Amino acid sequence: MKKTGKILARALLLFFVGWAGVSCREAAEAERQTSRVNHPEWSVRANIYEVNVRQYTPEGTFNAFATHLDRLQEMGVDILWFMPITPIGELNRKGSLGSYYSVKDYTGINPEFGTMEDFRRLVEEIHARGMYVILDWVANHTAWDHPWTVTRPDFYIRDADGNFVPPVEDWSDVIDLDYGNAELWDAMIGEMRFWVEELHVDGFRCDVADMVPTAFWNRARAELEAIRPVFMLAEAENPELHLDAFEMAYGWHFHHLMNRIAAGEETVRVLDDYFFGPEADRFPEGSYKMYFITNHDENSWAGTEFSRLGAGVEAFAVLTATIPGMVLLYSGQEAAFDRMLAFFEKDQIDWGIYAYHDFYKKLLRLKHRNQALWNGLAGGGIQRVPTTHDASVFAFVREKENDKVFVVLNLSDQELEVGFSGQDFHGSYTELFSGAPWELQEGTSLILDPWGYLVFER
Repeated sequence: MKKTGKILARALLLFFVGWAGVSCREAAEAERQTSRVNHPEWSVRANIYEVNVRQYTPEGTFNAFATHLDRLQEMGVDILWFMPITPIGELNRKGSLGSYYSVKDYTGINPEFGTMEDFRRLVEEIHARGMYVILDWVANHTAWDHPWTVTRPDFYIRDADGNFVPPVEDWSDVIDLDYGNAELWDAMIGEMRFWVEELHVDGFRCDVADMVPTAFWNRARAELEAIRPVFMLAEAENPELHLDAFEMAYGWHFHHLMNRIAAGEETVRVLDDYFFGPEADRFPEGSYKMYFITNHDENSWAGTEFSRLGAGVEAFAVLTATIPGMVLLYSGQEAAFDRMLAFFEKDQIDWGIYAYHDFYKKLLRLKHRNQALWNGLAGGGIQRVPTTHDASVFAFVREKENDKVFVVLNLSDQELEVGFSGQDFHGSYTELFSGAPWELQEGTSLILDPWGYLVFER
């Protein structure tokens, strides 16, 4: 979603930062708030994987997906985010199978996928492997044939003639809920509690979280937290959501920057603005950002990572996995799956030989063992390393305790010989993908292929 007003406002902020100098940045840091969310301890080293059950296997069921758990565990996956698993509305349905996000029953199971007992066993198997489960939660709207339309029509926004209305014109298969009704808050939180209490899920990814009042999410988080520690991901990029409700937000702005760099519309200098300009201080300290090169929305509506990022797919994947934040993988990404999936129909992923399994395994397991890459305040900050090609090469160091990584990315289609300035990158390392030892010091230069990358670990 393009937010022109926010982009313009950010451009103006960048202008004034350049004019005002260091004092403006210091003032912003002084005003920055700290997240009060109690992050589950297990989230500190975690990564996240989005599961599209319908398209994952020929059967499209929980039981069939369970056969992939050992592979995902071995690859280093921690959190499994399931796209909505609840029954899908039939009235005004899109396509033959409908949208997962048209919820007909918040505490039921989509019969396409199996039974409640099937899902219960799946959660148990996931937990037995030391992984965690979060459910996609659609609090903003329901299907046209949700029982509330009969039993509680006052839960919905209606037009002057008393008709139910979609929240967005194009979302014709769903109708808008009215959070001006306090009783809706009680009912919705009760539905969320069911999954935490009865199925022992570990949290929620909350769809269009910005379209629901922050005060609702704050209350929901507090009530769920009273049951057990939960992890909450907002499909939003709004700082206030992260003071009391959510661990993590989408890195949408960063995602679009990567797309523009890949298309030659921006230089690498926009990453300096992102990490070291006003954007760096917008979110409460300690909150997480989720970074990705694809997800279900991007794959189905904007194109695959290969169509958007071209030959830079691996370099941008390395970037998302090593900057401060949590990396997301989407179903099929580890197979280099290069096709847009139909959203309202059965359209199975072709897994092939899992071409990127080892590539992502190296990145995910690096995060597990190297504290510099841990999430939030547990990890190290990002320090830019100046290079001889700062418009094309993004090089940075992250360090925490005795752990350190030095990442060098050629985000251009030209072979470059790259030199470095300063001492932050000096040291003895092992390069992640080759396993080769390296000694990096003043005068070191590296030759990088087009879209080449090196990840040095200590």
